[in-house]
Amino acid sequence: MKAEEVRNLSEKEREEKIVDFSQEIFNLRFQLATGKIENPSRLRDLRRDIARLKTIQRENRASDENSLKQGEENKASSDK
Repeated sequence: MKAEEVRNLSEKEREEKIVDFSQEIFNLRFQLATGKIENPSRLRDLRRDIARLKTIQRENRASDENSLKQGEENKASSDK
């Protein structure tokens, strides 16, 4: 999953993807323990996708907080 694809998802869709990928990692780890895993590199890809999703979530939250602060500062300066 590419970063651009992740940015086009809604916040709810990102949360659902994280849950889905986490569940898939859980299942792949069981396959790894039993020796029946077909594609072990999929684990790495899933971990990276989860990290990418969480990073973009954090970026969005930070930008939302910054815009709120700027809005409050603008309101406070205009009230004077």
